[in-house]
Amino acid sequence: QVQLVESGGGLVQAGGSLRLSCAASGRTSSIRSMGWFRQAPGKEREFVAAINWNAGNTYYADSVKDRATISRDNAKNTVYLQMISLKPEDTAGYYCAADSRRRRDYSNTDYDYWGQGTQVTVSS
Repeated sequence: QVQLVESGGGLVQAGGSLRLSCAASGRTSSIRSMGWFRQAPGKEREFVAAINWNAGNTYYADSVKDRATISRDNAKNTVYLQMISLKPEDTAGYYCAADSRRRRDYSNTDYDYWGQGTQVTVSS
């Protein structure tokens, strides 16, 4: 089992930036990829970004690709999501996910493990 704990959410003004963190514990040696998803009230959970844990390849949703950077610190078993130029439509609960399987589609929500989420609210 892998446990994921997100942090770094909060209230930020439009145009601002933030960095989310997701710390993994447990069987971290099994992790092959990690991702960030978000879900706004009344909407489906959507893909934001993902990273291949070993190779470091990164993947982004079109809606954030010019404003988001996903990175990882293997020694700390932590993945980060840096976002800039935040917009009110970025307001959502942000969830970290991890998978022990080799993935072809990083945007699919069928990850093995999920965190509890951290709320990001962007005010206009």
